[in-house]
Amino acid sequence: MSASMMVHHLVDVVLAAEPAKSGGFVHELVAFFKEGGPFMFINIFWLAAALAVVVERTVTLMFRYNLNAAPFMEQITKLVMAGNVDRAVKLCGAAPNSPLAKVVRAGLTRANRGEIEVAKALEESILENSPHITARIQWLWSLANIATLVGLVGTVFGLIGTFKSLGNVPADQKQALLSKGISEAMNNTFFGLSIAVICIIAHLFLTAYARNMLETVELNGMKLENLLGRRAAGETSAMDFEKAS
Repeated sequence: MSASMMVHHLVDVVLAAEPAKSGGFVHELVAFFKEGGPFMFINIFWLAAALAVVVERTVTLMFRYNLNAAPFMEQITKLVMAGNVDRAVKLCGAAPNSPLAKVVRAGLTRANRGEIEVAKALEESILENSPHITARIQWLWSLANIATLVGLVGTVFGLIGTFKSLGNVPADQKQALLSKGISEAMNNTFFGLSIAVICIIAHLFLTAYARNMLETVELNGMKLENLLGRRAAGETSAMDFEKAS
């Protein structure tokens, strides 16, 4: 049994198990995929891959990596200017997954080795953590293109099969066959473009969120570098730091 026949047999089983109720959403959805042919099921794989990327990046960026920068840096500033660098390092350890906390911690651990060492540590840590923030987001653009192309292949495939079959059927059956072929073609186009739209919208929001996170990390890394430099210059209070800023 070919793969296409197996897919259609599986769909027939699902349809038979579905209660006979006209207009049922599940029934219509399964019928939609059945009419679209084998390329619809190929695009289901790409849809699943896209959703997996979106969910993983959303959970990672908005929950695992998320850290409210303003109050965090306020506490770091107070501890550093009070001479409690060790406590500031421990505070960073309270958010072990946050890129901002990792960058700040890298700078604090070099606090007593001079400004050059601090700057090198911060730069190295930013370069190390930046790829983790932007990871896999670009996949969504590629998945959008793949889903669109697979949908178009399914469209062309359906039309080719339909026009090849038109010459071998009686005239009274040609209308039904042509309608079926156009339905298969349009279902593939619609599904492929729908996946592409989902991918592009998700790419837009995730890219913006990741860029904002990167800018926050870089900005606060620079603030920490200036903070440690002013501390080394003899400023011993957060108020002095704020005035000098």
